[in-house]
Amino acid sequence: MPYINIRVTEEQVTQEQKRLLIEGATKLVIDILNKNPQTTHVVIDEIPTGNWGVNGKQYLGTKK
Repeated sequence: MPYINIRVTEEQVTQEQKRLLIEGATKLVIDILNKNPQTTHVVIDEIPTGNWGVNGKQYLGTKK
């Protein structure tokens, strides 16, 4: 039973983008590992940007 955990910063990820991530990740394990999609679980965690760091610095998101 594959379990895929995707973590992204909480920056306006749309439901459509989440749907595409879930579909794409599931397709990868089907195509590469020959796993059953019926038992493949995908979880998306949205992390507040203040709880994310890169290059030794707190990541505060992109300014638009």
